[in-house]
Amino acid sequence: MSHCTHHDHCLAHALDQAETLCQSHGARLTPLRRRVLELIWASHEAVKAYDLLNRLSTEDHTVKPPTVYRALDFLLEQGLIHRVDSLNAFVGCTHPNEPHEARLLICTRCGRVDELATPELDDAIARALAPTGFQPTRARLEIHGLCADCAKKAS
Repeated sequence: MSHCTHHDHCLAHALDQAETLCQSHGARLTPLRRRVLELIWASHEAVKAYDLLNRLSTEDHTVKPPTVYRALDFLLEQGLIHRVDSLNAFVGCTHPNEPHEARLLICTRCGRVDELATPELDDAIARALAPTGFQPTRARLEIHGLCADCAKKAS
């Protein structure tokens, strides 16, 4: 988990990683896909598809929902973003070069979403599941509460 203090650097790093990852996978990060990723990384809050539609559309050009959903599907397939199921929204992935399940910390006050990347948590889940014989196909985890900044302000 990281609290980004220099968001411009954070955004530039995410876009650079996306370019590199797509090239290594032989996938094309088209201008629209890049712009959708940029809009998702514009803040550390989850972004809904219809908010992306509104931001991408201009007075003389309306972007249609399937266009945005295809871009989101591509970004999900490449591991560049995560879906935040509880919010029906999307957030940038902080480490797309490593295959992993999303572990998201969602602040209910400010809306910030941080990704928790800890192998210890993954290992603990695997150990807990082992005796059950259960074979997970997806193991996203969303934890709602207060981020450190909001918790500090609340006390």
